[in-house]
Amino acid sequence: MNRPGRFQSGVFILVAVLIAGAAAAKAPRNVILIIGDGMDDHQITIARNYLVGAAGRLTLDAMPLRSAVQVLTVTDEDPGTAVYVADSANSATSLATGVVTSRGRISTTSGSDKDITTIVEMANAAGMKTGIVTTSSVTDATPAAFMAHTSMRFCESPVTMEDIEFSGISIGSCTADLKRNGGLGSISEQIAAAGVDVVLGGGAEHFSPQVEGGHSSVLNAATASGYHVITNAAGLADAPADKKLLGLFSESHLPVRWQGEGGRVAEQPETSFLHNFHRYLGSVTFPEPMTCEPNPKAKGMPSLKRMTDTALRHLTASRNNQVGEDKGFFLMIESASIDKQSHARNACGSIGELEQLEEALQSALAFAESNPETLILVTADHGHAAQLVPDKSMFSSFSIPVYSPGRVVRLKTPEGAILAVNYATNNFFIEEHTGVNVPLYTNDVGLGRVPTLVSQSEIYEIMVKFLGL
Repeated sequence: MNRPGRFQSGVFILVAVLIAGAAAAKAPRNVILIIGDGMDDHQITIARNYLVGAAGRLTLDAMPLRSAVQVLTVTDEDPGTAVYVADSANSATSLATGVVTSRGRISTTSGSDKDITTIVEMANAAGMKTGIVTTSSVTDATPAAFMAHTSMRFCESPVTMEDIEFSGISIGSCTADLKRNGGLGSISEQIAAAGVDVVLGGGAEHFSPQVEGGHSSVLNAATASGYHVITNAAGLADAPADKKLLGLFSESHLPVRWQGEGGRVAEQPETSFLHNFHRYLGSVTFPEPMTCEPNPKAKGMPSLKRMTDTALRHLTASRNNQVGEDKGFFLMIESASIDKQSHARNACGSIGELEQLEEALQSALAFAESNPETLILVTADHGHAAQLVPDKSMFSSFSIPVYSPGRVVRLKTPEGAILAVNYATNNFFIEEHTGVNVPLYTNDVGLGRVPTLVSQSEIYEIMVKFLGL
């Protein structure tokens, strides 16, 4: 039998290397951006303590790189003047467009109210697949900033464009965004026409009104533009691979996984009568400890992980079926109610939604194992009210009633301790965001690409550069 000579063997090896290199160079690049809405270090620490114990480790903790993110905001009156606490609309706009804007805006500039091109629109134009997965309404601030452009985040449907009210408070209008005034219409109308391959979450109520100036619903408009509509978790299993997917699994935001016992949230400590006479007198009674329990309203709802798995499967259907050229994808995944449950002072709700983010991250990491040209970034849009505080004050040995002026929830953890969470940003019925830096975690693809301190606009630039947009 003839054996190849040393020269021939070398040629074979060189050809093999060149072929492998060419294949690697052509491998499609993907970005998976995971946003924990309101997920600052307090939220992560509270969830870690409750889910795996103080010495335990979350999936987040095993990520190869951790950075800090500056959350930048400006006023609408003067784009050069800083505001130190963001909302989800302007912070998501920074992530989606790389532009710092004012609170409440959905991918529009402060002051001048100009539309800003989003990374989703750029990816679509480049022939890439795109997807949005959220546990909120798909028209809510974070997902909307990647798919739509309005002057105000509350303009979610054709019937919420003028004279908008929130809890009896007038908050303005989006008249300039009306189609009859040359605008793009409401957020739901824009989503129906956006061409995003996968949109999964809640918000069916915003697709039932008639389109502006028409006689058919926004949902019918979405169907006419090629969307296959899914309304329950069972429909995810047999979603057609050759159609765009619009999943609307609840009327508004998806119900959260967990709640406090009997629906309890944080409560005000109560002081005795003597405390009215002097701050050192009397006693204080704290809320009774409790555990988290399943939220019955969440029964039958798809988990964030299941929606993520469906999106990943759908966005890669072409590479699995050898249909057309695969140019990679951009996917944004949001665990939205870490934030919403902090507004409601419900620590259990936030913990359960951070657990949902953990599960979705596990799916993303498993995908990246077999698709190595996948950059995974996990971050938050802003900080929030929940604060981990001592269950017993270090000053309690002085025999005086020391307590938080805010509202407190005391959780009995699986490791047998009491976890105290405090909410004290205001005296209103909903808590507020905070201005803290938020974390950024990346997989190993981010090494050398992501510095230790970035702004949200720089995260956008990292993603655009990685995808070659």
